[in-house]
Amino acid sequence: MSNKKFKTEVSQLLKLIIHSLYSHKEIFLRELVSNASDALDKLKYLTITDDEYKKLDFNPRIDITFDDEKKKILTIADSGIGMNEEDLDKNLGTIARSGTQSFLSQLTGDAKKDSNLIGQFGVGFYSCFMIADKVEVISRKAGEDKAWMWTSDGESSYSIKESERETFGTTIKLYLNEEGEEYANRWQLEQLVKKYSDHIAFPIFLEYDQKSYEGEGDDKKEVIEHKVEQINNASAIWKRSKSELTDEDYNEFYKTIGHDSEEPLHYIHTKAEGTQEYTTLFYIPKKAPFDMFQADFKPGVKLYVSRVFITDDEKELMPVYLRFLRGVIDSEDLPLNVSREILQQNRIMTNIRSSSVKKVLSELKGLAENNADKYLDFIKQYNRPLKEGLYSDYANRESLMELVRFKTTDSEDGYTSLADYVERMPEDQKGIYYITGDNEDTLRNSPLLEAYKKKGWEILIMDDEIDEIVVPTLGKYKEKDFKAVNKSSSDEDLKTDVDKKKEEELKPVLDKIKEILGDKVKDVVASSRLSDSPSCIVTDDNDPTAQMQQMLKAMGQGDMADIKPILEVNPDHEIVTKLQNTEDKVVLEDVSFLLLEQAMIAEGMMVKKPAEFVKRLNRVLGKSL
Repeated sequence: MSNKKFKTEVSQLLKLIIHSLYSHKEIFLRELVSNASDALDKLKYLTITDDEYKKLDFNPRIDITFDDEKKKILTIADSGIGMNEEDLDKNLGTIARSGTQSFLSQLTGDAKKDSNLIGQFGVGFYSCFMIADKVEVISRKAGEDKAWMWTSDGESSYSIKESERETFGTTIKLYLNEEGEEYANRWQLEQLVKKYSDHIAFPIFLEYDQKSYEGEGDDKKEVIEHKVEQINNASAIWKRSKSELTDEDYNEFYKTIGHDSEEPLHYIHTKAEGTQEYTTLFYIPKKAPFDMFQADFKPGVKLYVSRVFITDDEKELMPVYLRFLRGVIDSEDLPLNVSREILQQNRIMTNIRSSSVKKVLSELKGLAENNADKYLDFIKQYNRPLKEGLYSDYANRESLMELVRFKTTDSEDGYTSLADYVERMPEDQKGIYYITGDNEDTLRNSPLLEAYKKKGWEILIMDDEIDEIVVPTLGKYKEKDFKAVNKSSSDEDLKTDVDKKKEEELKPVLDKIKEILGDKVKDVVASSRLSDSPSCIVTDDNDPTAQMQQMLKAMGQGDMADIKPILEVNPDHEIVTKLQNTEDKVVLEDVSFLLLEQAMIAEGMMVKKPAEFVKRLNRVLGKSL
């Protein structure tokens, strides 16, 4: 027998689960039955596709038994793929996923929220320690002779030793604690299976002893009859007709596959017939999956072929930008032994994926048109992934452009569609103006917006870093050009003949400022976009913006990120007009640098030499008193 310590992250997880999920402890049964179903799915696939396993006597089922009298032991057994010693150690002794610390930090102490997280992360097994003082897992891997027992009290260690099991599969024996005794109850177990696992595609049997009495008076005697009853529906819900399913049916199935205690935001059930036959059932969770922005996110769509489970670990079943979807694809035409490599190039799968994406986007369009409040809830969770689709899914770009939403200078709390934005545009506004950056408040108060606001032109506020990548690739929307107000050429629509004349008059002082600032700037020009502020900075059309420069630095491309800004000065501002007449070289130099540095600060940038900035500011303040 080998005794081992839990890995640190498992010990942390056990403590968090046992203490934070106490008020929602019934989810242990959902998680253990779900794991048993996965084990059955894996073996079912092998018995159909692998000659080594075809000879197995495979009778897929899950059995639940309990000690009715002493209420101390609850057992969940399956006839699935099983585990050997190495599997038990790997699966139950450590968490073999990156992002574990991030996951642990997201546990809040809110039982309902945390119960969803542990299922989504794939560590639902450990929830059984909320209701058990000791857990034994006896398992025999299909195709092997030896069985093994994993034992732990959920504290700091576990042991693995050789054991006995007549057939392949896994038995989990829970030695119930005082709080767990309520689950050694036929009615309670039936209700929980109905609630969480009714649509598990394998039969779940409950074994129990039923008492009755025969005879009367002195001849009356107790009779105990051992019963085995199937307590779940055990049908593939996605294969059933929509007309015979209720919202409750759909919602309960989602809670099982989504490891969620909340109902989904929306579901989409499609059955395609004709040259290709397939069924899809997709769900949109109310809350975004916690790992949605992690590189090793867990896909939420399972692939079946004629109701035989194939995989739930293929990230390309649906486009990555729709990775928040949960659900099922079941094809009648794919080969059962389809490999991951073949799957990615398979024409049938490509067609299913293409049609499914169009269906999902069409449903979202309908939601936006018919249920604005619900669609706003969707946008708050999934606007960013949709924007990823604008960049990665050219075939559906037009549909996605109708679905994404943006904040604007005219909508403090809400979002607008591009269609509504264009409809509101004044006749003299030539393009779709937008500003990018990483802080919404800074963007809303940027000097760059002054002249546009004065003309009554609405600006899209893009404070998500992905906007910086996506929007420049869009080009146009309904023949309207996208124009970044933090790019040098975007003020061409603002310029008048008067502005051009002022620029000529200001040229001598512009040249002086440019000479003083030297290599700190790319150019110094008169601005048409300023009405109140003395200066602002913009980027040359061919250079990355300040936010893009920061992103490049974060990616280790620092040499590319040292891009010089263009300084724009306001010809009508008092500081600039006075500067034209000053002969004081120190003042001219100090003010030139301050015009640049205050413009940088207004855009949320750091001044490289703050001590020198303070000295300059103090000198100018001293002379003004």
